[in-house]
Amino acid sequence: MALSPDDVARLAALARIELTEQERETLAPQLDVILESVASVAGLAGDDIPPTSHALPLVNVFRPDEVRQTLSADRALAMAPAAEDDRFRVPRILDEEA
Repeated sequence: MALSPDDVARLAALARIELTEQERETLAPQLDVILESVASVAGLAGDDIPPTSHALPLVNVFRPDEVRQTLSADRALAMAPAAEDDRFRVPRILDEEA
């Protein structure tokens, strides 16, 4: 099925994209190739192939939670370039008006 420039104009209207006549004529054969490629991929998978999200089976590797010693706030702040009110001091990145 070949797309016409009118088909492209309809798709562009649905997507709320303005296209010139030249763009519609250029995009028609390009979109046609894309649609043919998608159709060929859709035909590859048969009923005997289960749908998968990855080529290889993935398994999460978990370790048991263990309570361990952590840094105290004072020690963590001692390594910071700047600290204020028991917190890390960082440069402001947001405007106050926002």
